[in-house]
Amino acid sequence: MSSPWPTELRLHKDRKTLTIAFDNGEGFDLPAEYLRVRSPSAEVQGHSPAERRTVAGKRDVQILELHPVGNYAVRLVFDDLHSTGIFSWDYLLELGRHRKAYWAEYLDELREKNLSRDRP
Repeated sequence: MSSPWPTELRLHKDRKTLTIAFDNGEGFDLPAEYLRVRSPSAEVQGHSPAERRTVAGKRDVQILELHPVGNYAVRLVFDDLHSTGIFSWDYLLELGRHRKAYWAEYLDELREKNLSRDRP
């Protein structure tokens, strides 16, 4: 069985939301902050789950650019100049499907580490 394929990828005018729709009918509006803190980059994810970093201070981050990567992904450039994460279609689908749980985990991590969504 093949993975759902994107039929739309649209950056909203405010640059704070990325809309993605798939050919199976699923679609998601993914906030820039959420995408930034869940970036698949080694800088954020590390090289193992134990190395994953909690990224704080990104409440107002924006997406500046979208760059296609082959036919399987997109690279996002954020206004804090983070640009090393390659967001595969499967990963964007996962982020959309699990947004509520992943966001709750992120907020819990911020609280546990006494960090804020706002810039220092």
